[in-house]
Amino acid sequence: MRLLSKEESWHLLREKVFGKEGLCSYKLEKAGKKIAEKCEGLPLTIVTVGKVLLEAENKTWEYWNEVAEKQNSVFVDAYEQMYEVLFRSYENLPQHLKLCFLYMGVFLEKHEIIRSKLIDLWIADGILESYFYGSEYLEKLVSSSVAMALKQSYNGQTKTCSLHSTFWYLCNKEAAKSKFFYALNSIDDALEEGGIESQRRLCVRNNVLFGIKDVYDFVGSISTVRSLLCTGLYHQFPVPICFDLILLRVLDALTIRFYEFPLEVVKLVQLRYLALTSNGELHFSISKLSSLEYLIVHRHLDIVKSDKDSSYLPKEIWDMKELKYLHVMGSDIPNPWEKESLLPNLVTLLDASPQSCTRAVLERMPRLKKLGIRIESDGPFSFFDHISHLRELRSLKCVVANPFLESNRTSLLAPLSIFSSCLKKLSMSGFGYSWEEMKTIGLLPNLEVLKLRCYAFRGVKWETRKDGFAKLKFLSIEDTDLVQWTVERGSLPLLQFLSIKHCYKLKEIPRVILSTLRKIELVDCSSLVVRCAKGITEELLEKRYDLLEINVLSSWDDVKV
Repeated sequence: MRLLSKEESWHLLREKVFGKEGLCSYKLEKAGKKIAEKCEGLPLTIVTVGKVLLEAENKTWEYWNEVAEKQNSVFVDAYEQMYEVLFRSYENLPQHLKLCFLYMGVFLEKHEIIRSKLIDLWIADGILESYFYGSEYLEKLVSSSVAMALKQSYNGQTKTCSLHSTFWYLCNKEAAKSKFFYALNSIDDALEEGGIESQRRLCVRNNVLFGIKDVYDFVGSISTVRSLLCTGLYHQFPVPICFDLILLRVLDALTIRFYEFPLEVVKLVQLRYLALTSNGELHFSISKLSSLEYLIVHRHLDIVKSDKDSSYLPKEIWDMKELKYLHVMGSDIPNPWEKESLLPNLVTLLDASPQSCTRAVLERMPRLKKLGIRIESDGPFSFFDHISHLRELRSLKCVVANPFLESNRTSLLAPLSIFSSCLKKLSMSGFGYSWEEMKTIGLLPNLEVLKLRCYAFRGVKWETRKDGFAKLKFLSIEDTDLVQWTVERGSLPLLQFLSIKHCYKLKEIPRVILSTLRKIELVDCSSLVVRCAKGITEELLEKRYDLLEINVLSSWDDVKV
């Protein structure tokens, strides 16, 4: 069955507790709607929670408020009653999907899990070998209804996912029984006899970290732990963490803040995945982690630095031959220090500065497929000249973080003709190019996704030329002064998804692109565009059997059509 709406959920819950004709006081109804919402639209959960409420002698609004806030055992009792039914869905999964499903339980309940991070953790932790299989396995979990897709890309691929609370409860129960992972929800959990012993994965949640020093002194003697996953809420104040687990392969500590990069981490020579938050510079001894494949360092505060105050990663970063994924915010990559310097396995480089994108650097990353460039100040953007050397590049994101949009900036802008013809995805923000430059991007033969944000292009008129954007399927335009958009026939022949956000001056959507569109998203656009979109829907009803989905959202009147 499909998930129910909030209103449908409340009607079903009320009928289960009070019967079809039963009366419900205003206070109980108010609390009951909150309870129904916590059931997350799953009919089985609603019916089971309703049964527990029906059997309870206490039907005061105070008690129901406790239920709504999950301050008593009603939901846990309901999950236990549902366990045997839902367990069959889990039991019928192949063994490799069971492991992937159980891993999703390390995250907080109802947490929105980013697809790429989940698959990276599966790989780093030895659950699977390649990203290709990770994508396939996630889609199978979604199609089996044990996982939920929250956001999807234009081609239907899951971008973010989550577990329904009922399956999250099942997942954690099965993980504890099979010792797949051990979740620390309180200090008592950690000190419980036999709790942590012989565990391969430790998952730390909520506010346990504030009083966990004694626990870590105990955990330090455990030799079986291979993964430490800190998936609780972010802590802006430093808290202690254990670095004595010398066999760790995965350390995900992005939710923990360090004032300086912790040197103790270089003792963990088995690490394959390291993620943490620190404003300190990376130490040269990081190269001792010779097996490291994923290096992610976020900053507590994203402070804008000047070009004169550049900080660099240690030159020893070039000795880390196993690196596949590099995301260190606020530090430039130094030029190779030896002729043999090479990062032969690096596939993803994010938040790179223009200073990092020299020809000498990029030529030493022969397998680079995904590149994100963050520019703190205006150009000249000479780094564009070197991107053309990346023959394997498939995804490029370029962001000017603090754009200064002058009326005449042509002297600062690089020609866009140097983009690699292999690009499939391009995202740009803050550059201020004229729309005339789009004719160059339109000639990219393999481009499927184009995202333009924060005046990436400026001007009142954009003419999309004939035969342009031959393979483009997804187009997003956000925050621009565009007024008139015309499309010649033969352009955008495969466009399926169009997203327009905060384009207050745009007058209409070109009708020539209607034949292939499947979805239009409009957020805070002019009433002219909204009327145009509705007219398009009526026009298509007469010409096409399949429907065009149009979502219209206006923040000032909070109306969604």
